Amino acid sequence: MTNFLCAFKRCFTGHLLCEAFSPYYWESVSSAAMEILTDLGQHSLARASRNYTMAKDKRSTFWIWLSGSSLQLYHKEGIRKRKRKERVREERDVLTGITAPGPNAKCQDLCLSLCLCLPPELEVIEAYAAYFLAACILNFQRALALFVLTCLVLLVLVHRFLKPFLGKKLIRCLKPFENSCLKCWMKWVFAGVCLVGLILWLALDTAQRPEQLTSLAGIFLIILILFACSKHHSAVSWRTVLWGLGLQFVLGILVIRTDPGFNAFQWLGDQIQIFLNYTVAGSSFVFGDMLVKDVFAFQSLTIIIFFGCVMSILYYLGLVQWVVQKIAWFLQITMGTTATETLAVAGNIFVGMTEAPLLIRPYLADMTLSEIHAVMTGGFATISGTVLGSFISFGIEASSLISASVMAAPSALALSKLVYPEVEESKFKKKEGVKLSRGKENNILEAASNGATDAISLAANVAANLIAFLAVLAFINATLSWLGELVDIQGLTFQVICSYILRPMVFMMGVEWADCPMVAEMVGIKFFTNEFVAYQQLSQYKNKRLSGVEEWIGGKKQWISVRAEIITTFSLCGFANLSSIGITLGGLTSMVPHRKSDLSKVVVSALFTGACVSLISACVAGILYVPRGAETDCVSFLNTSFTNRTYETYVCCRQLFQSTSLNGTNASFSGPWENKEFSAMALANCCDFYANAVCA
Repeated sequence: MTNFLCAFKRCFTGHLLCEAFSPYYWESVSSAAMEILTDLGQHSLARASRNYTMAKDKRSTFWIWLSGSSLQLYHKEGIRKRKRKERVREERDVLTGITAPGPNAKCQDLCLSLCLCLPPELEVIEAYAAYFLAACILNFQRALALFVLTCLVLLVLVHRFLKPFLGKKLIRCLKPFENSCLKCWMKWVFAGVCLVGLILWLALDTAQRPEQLTSLAGIFLIILILFACSKHHSAVSWRTVLWGLGLQFVLGILVIRTDPGFNAFQWLGDQIQIFLNYTVAGSSFVFGDMLVKDVFAFQSLTIIIFFGCVMSILYYLGLVQWVVQKIAWFLQITMGTTATETLAVAGNIFVGMTEAPLLIRPYLADMTLSEIHAVMTGGFATISGTVLGSFISFGIEASSLISASVMAAPSALALSKLVYPEVEESKFKKKEGVKLSRGKENNILEAASNGATDAISLAANVAANLIAFLAVLAFINATLSWLGELVDIQGLTFQVICSYILRPMVFMMGVEWADCPMVAEMVGIKFFTNEFVAYQQLSQYKNKRLSGVEEWIGGKKQWISVRAEIITTFSLCGFANLSSIGITLGGLTSMVPHRKSDLSKVVVSALFTGACVSLISACVAGILYVPRGAETDCVSFLNTSFTNRTYETYVCCRQLFQSTSLNGTNASFSGPWENKEFSAMALANCCDFYANAVCA
């Protein structure tokens, strides 16, 4: 059976390579490869003979033994390869029915020769290399995901291979920079270059879009407020603050403004969306297609179970810990934070506010108040991977959610050290001594089962919170409406109050004034109730826009602009709401019960800081956002027949209405629709969907 599988693998490998390339190409490559193999064999034999001669001249027992062994090994290896080649050919002929050399015989001989160049334990790698090469050549776009995963694995392997050889050399090269005077000068030069570059870039960029200056002013305003609320003003480490905000800004430029970064995160978001769609296979089998398509609990909450299972498997394999450690190492060397708090904040990118402290559970008892404040802030400022899947199922853009969560990590450390600077002596300034343990499961199946089981409690918690908060919100709105009607104030609700109180802050994030009331409502709902409810409201506004609903109906705005959607997505990305105080205190208190008073002392400040992290991320998005994609050619679009309303339909019909004027009962067109035969027909089609004065 083993020989059968081995032969089948070789035939499959040869088939892939031969199908991927033309026979003429492989004929030349085969000849060249065989010549190289022959030369290598002759070279090895000549080297062994030379060693033997050298041994005889020097009368060295060691050299005699070494050269004799080389000749003996070469002779045995040649016999083994010839026998193995004959056996493989016989098995290949049995499998494929080949009794005479065919047009691809040379190609298959080359594949067999390449197989024999590798030891048996590397045959799996050889087969995968052939499969990977064939997949990329046949259709690279289809194999893009495979290409990215393979490159990541190769990068990790190369890093592990080169680290023992180049790590110490690199450290020795950096020793001259340990000079305090030189180090100080380099810091000031680097800071000056960054400052001048930022000023020049903002001056050139905001000249085209002046509204970005509002978002920039919002960042300075939030930092000023946080500094005024700082626990120890004189102890603020501005290196940590500036590095954190700078990293957040650089990540924002990479993700939002540059084409490679935007396309990479867009592609990653699309792959996650495809991956999450596999949840339907399990949930449809258990609950049925009807419930999965129409009921929220069976559509979105089941994603939490599926994603929790996957995260548990990745944690068991050690992939989550490896990524967290690399991110934490980078943040630690740049921002100067301690190992424990940095690991917890980096872990919050992937896991929740109660799971991330488990990474540093043995060290919580000895952490300072500033470090605990940073751990809490990181939990409030980010979202977990399991909840991320649910938000994506709402229709929220996956790339924005991923980038917002990643950008929040350095900003959380920066703002935490601004509000609660370190004034104690930490025991964890060095990276050594902080280790992340692997999962306790015995195998991958146990990890998958435990992950799904643990996710059930999270899904039930989310469902219970949604039921409770939506019911309470409805009761509060009814009460406020009743109180408002007593003094002739109609339509007084919690959302209306939030829209007035938070409107100035939302405007400073870069949202247009017309969209500020709706965005302020969602920010208020997120902080005072739950981020699930806020994102659900955002998805409703987005669906209205995409379905072509009119922007204003009865003097009330129905949806917000694309720019406002992006800014709102960033501002809502975090667990900073009042209900999270109890979750955080309960989780941390169970780990370190004797520090309950310390935890209660800093939790409110951490909640406020975490909320400000999300707001600053929204300001960064407001500075960097630019419309992407070509504008719709409305003339060509309206020249075609359209039977349903979309966002493009609304935009093009509105442009047509603005370019139409009535002369009695006749309509005249200007702009791009002037002297177009189909303009009247397009106007009639638009009037079927939207009401306008020119439709009369």
